[in-house]
Formats: sequence, structure tokens, C-alpha cells
Amino acid sequence: MKLTHALFATALTTFSALAAAQTVVGVSWSNFQEERWKTDEAAIKEQLAKLGASYVSADAGGSPEKQLADVDGLIAKGAKALIILAMDKDAIVPALAKAKQRNIPVVAYDRLIEQPGVFYITFDNKEVGRLQAKGVFAAKPKGNYVMIKGSPTDPNADFLRAGQGEVLAAAIKKGDIKIVGEEYTDGWKPEVAQKNMEQILTRNNNKVDAVVASNDGTAGGVVAALSARGIKGVPVSGQDGDHAALNRVALGTQTVSVWKDARVLGREAAAAAVTLAAGKKVDGSVVWSDGEKKVPMTSKFLAPVAITASNLDVVIKAGWVSKDVVCKGVAAATAPAACK
Repeated sequence: MKLTHALFATALTTFSALAAAQTVVGVSWSNFQEERWKTDEAAIKEQLAKLGASYVSADAGGSPEKQLADVDGLIAKGAKALIILAMDKDAIVPALAKAKQRNIPVVAYDRLIEQPGVFYITFDNKEVGRLQAKGVFAAKPKGNYVMIKGSPTDPNADFLRAGQGEVLAAAIKKGDIKIVGEEYTDGWKPEVAQKNMEQILTRNNNKVDAVVASNDGTAGGVVAALSARGIKGVPVSGQDGDHAALNRVALGTQTVSVWKDARVLGREAAAAAVTLAAGKKVDGSVVWSDGEKKVPMTSKFLAPVAITASNLDVVIKAGWVSKDVVCKGVAAATAPAACK
């Protein structure tokens, strides 16, 4: 009897391995403009390899139209599950219908695609927004604030803004904080953020005391605009833990970068895609319906970490970035503890 059980267990393990090996996961990237997406991709590839599944991908290069064609191409290549980082939450919808017709599960990666049946995996973006605002508010609890938001086609932009607003609401109501500029950033492009910031500075005669920027790319654009006018000491937020941003935190030109370990997100998404392709439930998932359309969606949320000058050692010890990169150009006299 024990031998029978052993043989059955071996057969089941072999079958599961063969099933995974037959699982092609197609990944549609909006673009590789942001530094972090390469990190995400490496983590997805690594996890799929561990699970015996294979990886195929396409880069839309920032074009919603190309992304539709890309998804068609991934399906044609035999994808049994799709991971989609949507360039445009609405433009991508026709691709979902084609996937549904073929019973191909779709994982909305980091950016919400609010459609029935889509599995949504991301970090808690409202909490990211809260951490951004808390970091800036702790440095500058009063004054003229600028809100540099993300792309208008990305639901995360509004989730972040909602979290930021929760933190700042009381100070705004009290009159301690005045919002003197607020702009979306098309495509999350740093150069767009820089231009928006330059225009806001001009309109306000450079009288800006703090900037809540929604990611590290836009933060870089903001810092460039401030630096070009010789403005120093303005707290600026970001997110993603981009290497350049972490260096800015060490240098003191950026106050906080909310770190979302893309390696963890990539691994979790890859595992979810393989699990869904097998018709199984993803561990740790919940039903969530806080999107604009209130569509109930099976989702999984990961926890972000605020990185400031006081805890830069966290990302260094985690192997996210080297000390040399973080501390490049930092003067010994003003160096944070992680750079000493």
C-alpha cells in the first residue's frame, strides 16, 4: 500500500511538472522607459524557470495600439496565461475579450485593468501615496505644495493621489498647506514632469515649498526643474526605489522613495499566472472592488516600504542596490548613516 501511495505521489509530481512545462506565459510590457521594469522582467523569468514554465514577451514601446497587436502575437505564440502591464487601461480591453474566448487567464500587473475575470496584482498604491505624503509632510508641514501625478491613463495615478490626499487633508483644511499646482504626467515621462514643474514654478514666482511627485521618474524631472533655477531644500517624494532616486535621497535632493520590491512582485505574478493557467486559486488573494467602476476582482496586494536618508541601509542590505551606487557623490560631512 505504501508503495502504491509512493508511486501515485511520484506520478502526480511528474504530471504537475509536465503541465507547468507546457505553460507558456506571455508578458506584454507597456514599455521599458522606467528602470524598474527590467528588474520585474528578470524576476518573472527566474520564477517561471523555477516552475518549469516558459516566458515570451513583447514591448509596446508606449503605444496602446501596438500593445493590442502584441497580445494577439503572444496568444499566437501559445500563451496559456498573460501578464499585462497596460499602457492604457481602456485601450487594452479588446485584447481581454480575445483571451477570454480562449480561456486564457489575464494578470493585470501593477496597473489596474478593471474588467471581470482579470486577476490584479500590485502593491497597495493608496498606501504608497500615503507614505509619499507622510515623508514630504514630515519635512515640510506648512507651505505651498505641488502635486505631480502619474499618467492619466493609469488608474494608479488616482490611487496614489487619493492616499496622498488622506494625509494632507487636515493641513489643507487648516490652511497650513496650499496646493499651488497639480498636474498629471502623460506616460509617466520625466521630461513631461520637468516641463509641468517648470510651468508651475513660473506661475508661482518660484514660491514652492514641497513637491509630492508620484514616482521616481517624475521626481527626477521635478529635481531637474528645481536645480535649473537654483532652488534647494524643497522636499520631493517618489516611488520604485530607482537607483538614481536612492542616490538623490542620499544626496538630499529627494526626500523619500517608496520602495516596492519589484523582485517580489515579479515572482508573485509569475507564480499566479502558472497557478491560474492550471485552473487553481492563488494563495493570499482577496476579492477587491475599490476601482473606479467598483468591479469585484480577485486581487493580491503587497506591502511597500518608505525609504528615506535614515533607512537607506534597508535597500542596500536587501541586495537591491550597492552602497557605491547609493552613496555616489555624497559628501562625508552630510552623508547619511548608510554611506558612512
